[in-house]
Amino acid sequence: MCGIVGIISTQSVTKRILTSLKRLEYRGYDSAGISAIKNRKIERCRAAGKLSNLEQALVKQPISGSIGIGHTRWATHGVPSIENAHPHVSGQVAVVHNGIIENYQQLKEELANDGVTMQTETDTEVVAHLANAYLQAGMQPKEMMQALLSKIQGAFALLIMMAQHPDTLLAARKYSPLAIAYGDDEMFLGSDALALAHLSRKISYFEDGDWAIITKDEAKIFNLKNEIVERPSKITDASNKTPDKGKYAHYMEKEINEQPEVIGYTFASYCSPTTGKITLPKFKFCPSELPKLTIVAAGTSFYAGMVAKYWFENLARIPTEVDIASEFRYRNPVLIKNGAALFISQSGESLDTLMAQRYAKENGQNIISLVNVPESTIARESDTVLKTLAGPEISVASTKAFTTQLVTLLTMAVHWGELRGVLSDREAKKITDNLANLPSLLARVLSDDLDWIGASSELALSQDVIYLGRGVNFPIALEGALKLKEISYIHAEGYAAGEMKHGPIALLERGVPVVMVAPHDEWFEKTSSNLKEALARGARVVLLSDDKGIEKLHEAATWIFRMPRVHPILTPILYSLPVQLLAYHTAKEKGTEIDQPRNLAKSVTVE
Repeated sequence: MCGIVGIISTQSVTKRILTSLKRLEYRGYDSAGISAIKNRKIERCRAAGKLSNLEQALVKQPISGSIGIGHTRWATHGVPSIENAHPHVSGQVAVVHNGIIENYQQLKEELANDGVTMQTETDTEVVAHLANAYLQAGMQPKEMMQALLSKIQGAFALLIMMAQHPDTLLAARKYSPLAIAYGDDEMFLGSDALALAHLSRKISYFEDGDWAIITKDEAKIFNLKNEIVERPSKITDASNKTPDKGKYAHYMEKEINEQPEVIGYTFASYCSPTTGKITLPKFKFCPSELPKLTIVAAGTSFYAGMVAKYWFENLARIPTEVDIASEFRYRNPVLIKNGAALFISQSGESLDTLMAQRYAKENGQNIISLVNVPESTIARESDTVLKTLAGPEISVASTKAFTTQLVTLLTMAVHWGELRGVLSDREAKKITDNLANLPSLLARVLSDDLDWIGASSELALSQDVIYLGRGVNFPIALEGALKLKEISYIHAEGYAAGEMKHGPIALLERGVPVVMVAPHDEWFEKTSSNLKEALARGARVVLLSDDKGIEKLHEAATWIFRMPRVHPILTPILYSLPVQLLAYHTAKEKGTEIDQPRNLAKSVTVE
């Protein structure tokens, strides 16, 4: 989602703000801008589109100053344009904002009655006008901030800069993440640690309701009650290196190819390669007595939760419910006493998931999070944190974060199955041995000379693609369809293969591609009958299977991708790779923006 950066220093800040914004590009955005104060005047430069456009605009319209704020915007209110780009300026105030001001319409009307004319379509502009009005009325920055925060409603991370107070930055956080980093005679603020790690490794995180007055020497942080509070600082684990594509054309391609390595790291962090013993962080409850597990997530992480439901119920015999984060708290779910709720999020900042987590905590659940960013809000508010070791994932479309989530979830299900006495040591060892060998199988798929481009060139010409899977691989069909939609903009839908005859079969006509996720497992015979139903209606089939499956169905498929044989319980992890590669090569064939697809953001910090 949107990214914000602020720096107050003794030297020019513009170039460093731009560099920090580049480190936030992975979040997704459609315009960008920077403001600085020079000689008690606000200078501003904005551009629609990519940061390269802003960089070019800064060459023509350079700005400088020792205090500045920057922003990458993902449109919520108003079209992507220079006019709607942040920072927004009113009089002596410049503002950048992540989130949504929910009562902006009411505030807009009040400001109009006072003679204020809006210049943009955004909700953020009202913040600038209000702050400026309070300062013009004689308020000092502290009073102004208190008045402003009592007036606005919604989710926000705010940075406010004032021309008549060039030695002060104001900041506030409600739901949207915000971090502060400490330098020598300078301070830095940003949406996350990755934006700041190249400037300073010493970082603190604002808690919900916090706001701050920041100078180059210190940060005074206040809580909701306007009391000064201390927020602990730590040395961040975020890399201070700018993410690099290396030899790859796109971050997504790089991250697909990193999966053998990061899956190996993640599994080794939970299971000793020498003893085979699984070690998980401590839980506040006894897994052997857990009455119910509720899994909540959004997007690709939700599909990881769907796979995990099969694993927890089959391997550990734990009743498991999976819910979409944005729906969870609004349906008043039944949460069993002493139950556990597991929240899955790559960024650890998705607002839907965070609010669902807080709801579960308020309703007495033991809170577990599975995140790729251990310093994130969701992790900090959890009782137990499970970490994936995927490293920074820059491409908006998740790949390595998804498969490392699956590895962690399977390891957890195996361990809990042993603790609950429903999974034998022999079967547990068989699964963990296969998990230990999984990186080499993934590397084999990546190195095999498979015709991804041939199939993808055909998919790129399609208007509709159907993905089918059964059992534990049904969610992989959903994930494959999502990946294709996200980066190629081709309409795709995933279905449980057995449900095709209950409606989706009406979509089939001659030439429609059907991607079958069909390892030779306990569901294979049923899946093969669904494949033949598709063929009878003229579909062209992309078959993802192993030797046994291909032997039975090779004559029926138009394109065949041979996967290594693996323990059936691991097939969702292995078969994630071909659906990612199909989507990637199809998007590459179409020439779409792969790493930053239109309208999408990496971390969705609005509801």
